[in-house]
Amino acid sequence: QVQLVESGGGLVQAGGSLRLSCAASGRAFSTYTMGWFRQAPGKEREFVAAIRWSTSNTYYADSVKGRFTISRDIPKKTVYLQMNSLKPEDTAVYYCAADPGGTYYYTRTYEYDYWGQGTQVTVSP
Repeated sequence: QVQLVESGGGLVQAGGSLRLSCAASGRAFSTYTMGWFRQAPGKEREFVAAIRWSTSNTYYADSVKGRFTISRDIPKKTVYLQMNSLKPEDTAVYYCAADPGGTYYYTRTYEYDYWGQGTQVTVSP
């Protein structure tokens, strides 16, 4: 069983930065894809970024490309999402997710087996 615990959310002004962390516990993650998703009120959960645990290959939604950076720390079993140049439209609950099989379809929520509880990010104008 894999457990994911997010932290680092908060309130920030537009143009500011936040770094989210996702601490993973459980089995080895060499085959995993780790993803960040977000869900704003009244909207569907959407893909933000993903990283292959073994290769550190990264993928981003167009809306965050150039502003957000996903990374992982292998010894700490932690995935990070560095968010810069934040905009009010980035306001959402951010979720960390893990897919054991290294899916090709890393943007799809149903490909991920494990989810964290979420952390709120609020960007004020």
